[in-house]
Amino acid sequence: MPDLLDLSARFIDGDSATDADLGPTNRINLELSEIADGIAMVESFSHVVAFATDEGTVLFDGTLEALAPTAFARIRDWNPAPFHTLVYTHGHIDHVGGGKVLQREAAERGEPAPRIVAHEAVPERFERYRLTNGYNAFINHRQFKRSGVMGTGADGGPAFPRRFAEPDVTYQDALSLSVGDVAFELHHSRGETDDHTWAWVPSHRAACLGDLLIWSFPNAGNPQKVQRFPQDWARALRDIAAMQPELLLPAHGLPIGGAERVQRVLGETAEALEHLVDTTLAMMNAGATLDAIIHTVKVPEALLDRPYLKPVYDEPEFVVRNIWRFYGGWYDGNPARLKPAADAEVATEVAALAGGVAALVARAQTLADATPRRDGRPDPEALRLACQLVEWALGAAPEDPAARAAAREIYALRRDSERSLMAKGIYGEAAERG
Repeated sequence: MPDLLDLSARFIDGDSATDADLGPTNRINLELSEIADGIAMVESFSHVVAFATDEGTVLFDGTLEALAPTAFARIRDWNPAPFHTLVYTHGHIDHVGGGKVLQREAAERGEPAPRIVAHEAVPERFERYRLTNGYNAFINHRQFKRSGVMGTGADGGPAFPRRFAEPDVTYQDALSLSVGDVAFELHHSRGETDDHTWAWVPSHRAACLGDLLIWSFPNAGNPQKVQRFPQDWARALRDIAAMQPELLLPAHGLPIGGAERVQRVLGETAEALEHLVDTTLAMMNAGATLDAIIHTVKVPEALLDRPYLKPVYDEPEFVVRNIWRFYGGWYDGNPARLKPAADAEVATEVAALAGGVAALVARAQTLADATPRRDGRPDPEALRLACQLVEWALGAAPEDPAARAAAREIYALRRDSERSLMAKGIYGEAAERG
């Protein structure tokens, strides 16, 4: 069993080991590690963090329903005391699925189920999921289908839960819990979600972060999901840092120990988000369009090189769009897109002006074949244009064999050249569609 704190220290402190050696993200091995005396973590799609108390075990997050039975069994092997409380750090399905498992197991044993604690907005999230069940199923399938954990429905389509274990106790701003000899201070902050909870455990100098730290660039821009809150996210990280924690327990990635290391990770993650918010707002206040902003505002490369800020899931450009949406609505500053012509009509007109679909396809392929950058990846700006041209070609002639073949090739190249899982999922689906 690896020492997870040593593993994260090597990664953060610049050990010569590679990303593959340390694997800070996507460790879905369902192994339990004791992080400190009385604290354990089961690595899963989202981790389950367990605290031993003299009144029972307190859990933070319950992972996906399919993985929860194994995760809970690992915790019972570590500490046979009954489960006392499950805290949802937020309502995403990879954090709440185990709630149903705990209820089911308790019923089978004839025991009372552990209480479930969450922010008061979590039930509202569950209702929104019920209203958008099909949409959420498809976007999660698009994003995670290669992971093998999302599953499929009876008709072969993507599966998404229709029932959730509702919280027994909710709170608005803050809540203090005492379970046996351990106190837990719950705090609400918007961040990845509007219902997020982080917890301070003073006896352990530990903070349970949920998704406020995910060992990749903060998931504050997801193009397929509801509003994220990067400014509030940064404030929460600053508030956590003010507690002077010595141990960070995230729901994704490795735990982090050591006061100096903890301050560095929290501070630099907050700094990256604050830079995007401040720079985007400055350009908005100066009258810039969204197009100008997304092609101008960047996170300093020194921060993106940090092992806990690499854009392998979400990415800064998507966060900028979410900042614009939060402060400025959906109008992007281009009047032609306020009430635009249908995509197919635009594509047909552009194809006619270009001299036909074949001309669009040929130019798109030329751009896609542009000289690679020094790192071996195709030129990103050329690929942006290639995708737009081949999309126009498909829009004008959806069944054209040459256009479809070019779309498959160009979107596959775009998928392989991208770093973030979100971009890869969308471009991968576009390649299959072509």
